[in-house]
Amino acid sequence: MILIPCPWCGSRNVQEFRYVGEAGSRPDPNAATPEEWRDYLYMRSNAAGWATESWFHPAGCRRYFTIERHTVSNEVRVSRPPAAQSSGLEA
Repeated sequence: MILIPCPWCGSRNVQEFRYVGEAGSRPDPNAATPEEWRDYLYMRSNAAGWATESWFHPAGCRRYFTIERHTVSNEVRVSRPPAAQSSGLEA
């Protein structure tokens, strides 16, 4: 069983969560080229190792959060609110 640590609810079974995708910054809608939008929407690194990801907890607090997860071992080293909601809290 894989446990995901929600910053608000604590560690829960991965089945309670929805993977949103690799965390990244959104391009400026007024300045981005079509190629930048394509890269943002469809290109993923999918590398083995540590990755920063966005997750959603619909079965609990119904909030989005960011984790740093090792894609091979599923070890999670950091779980925190998204950058826009961050208040210095880390679980």
